[in-house]
Formats: sequence, structure tokens, C-alpha cells
Amino acid sequence: MGIKSVVNADRLYWLGRYSERVYTTLKLFARSFDQLIEQVGGDHAAFCASLDIPNIYTDGDDFIARYAFDPENPNSIVSNLNRAYDNAIELREEIGSETLAYIQLAVYEMNKARESDAPVIEFQKVSDDILAFWGIVDDQIDDENTRNIIKVGKRVERLDLYARLRMGRVDMDREVCRLAGRIDRCDLRYRRESISNLRALMRAEQLDYPAIIRETERILEV
Repeated sequence: MGIKSVVNADRLYWLGRYSERVYTTLKLFARSFDQLIEQVGGDHAAFCASLDIPNIYTDGDDFIARYAFDPENPNSIVSNLNRAYDNAIELREEIGSETLAYIQLAVYEMNKARESDAPVIEFQKVSDDILAFWGIVDDQIDDENTRNIIKVGKRVERLDLYARLRMGRVDMDREVCRLAGRIDRCDLRYRRESISNLRALMRAEQLDYPAIIRETERILEV
């Protein structure tokens, strides 16, 4: 691939990763929102620990405001959504305006959520827009390589998040199989031994989540 193609491949990969990160973390956050508001069973420190992100928040209210909506917080949902949008803008010619539009809609709904007294409704709309984005990637992007790079990014991010969340073996093994079946179908260079190592980790008697995270993070280190 030429220089421009390498740059765009990286953008496509991170578009997949950031869109998945928004989708999964938003589901977790929305699920915990009421508990955090009421401080009944809500624990923002545990939430941060589960995702292996720094707990920089003073209390539950601060966490709700800054983790969801602070664009200066690199771990916030809105920061990750903005990164997805920035990549999508640069990739307009590759992914098409209609595909880009669903990321734009997600940004719009996230901005509405920030101003709402009941943001969970808008959170669901953001999630729906991300799902629609993935659907239209299949429907509107003709180039198979472009589609596959986005999906590899999505699968790498989901596997990384699932490992941090200590998901069960069935969910973990499914994501490893999906990633392994997808990554050979695009032009990304990757460490083949990482896929072999992930498969072996799935066969172990006990899942070694830190090892799974390390292998997932190393896949594109070539």
C-alpha cells in the first residue's frame, strides 16, 4: 500500500475501534446511570477499575459529568466518539457520506444527552446510531478491504474490552474466532502468532485475562 493507503488503513482501523469503544462503554455507563445518580449500589471507582482507566473523579456526580461528556478527558465517551467522527470525516471518500452521517447523528445525540435531565434516552439513540453505522458499512461500502479493516478494529476493541471486563469464556472465544476469521481478509499487517496465542489462551483451563489483553494489544505490532 502507498503512504496515503497506509494512513487511511490506520484511520479505518481506529474508526472501528472507537465506534466499538463508544458502543460498549455507553451500554455499561447507561446501565449504571441510575445507581450512580442515587448512589445506591453505584460505584464509579469500580467502574473505572473494570475498564482499567484512571479514577480522576471526585464523586459520582463528577464521574457522570466528566466520564460521559468532558471532551478534555481522553477516556470519556464523548472523546472517543469525537475521535471516531474525526476519522470518519477524513475517510468520507472511502466510506461515503451516508455512512459518515450515522457517526454525525451519534455526535448530535450525545450533545443532546449532555443538555438533558434524562440522558439515558439519548444514550440509547447514540447506541442505535452506532449500530446503524455498522449496518450501513456492510450495505453501502463496496470495497471489501475497507469493510474488513473497520471490522477488524471493532473486533480488536471488543476483545480488549471484554477481557478487561472479565467476560465469560463463551463471549471471549466468540470474539477471538470472529477476529481470526476477519483479519486475513484485509490488507492489515499483523502478528500471526498473536492469533495463535489467543486461540491457545481460549483453550486454557482458566482464562488469563491480562495475557489476553497483552496479546490483543500486540496484534498490529509488526
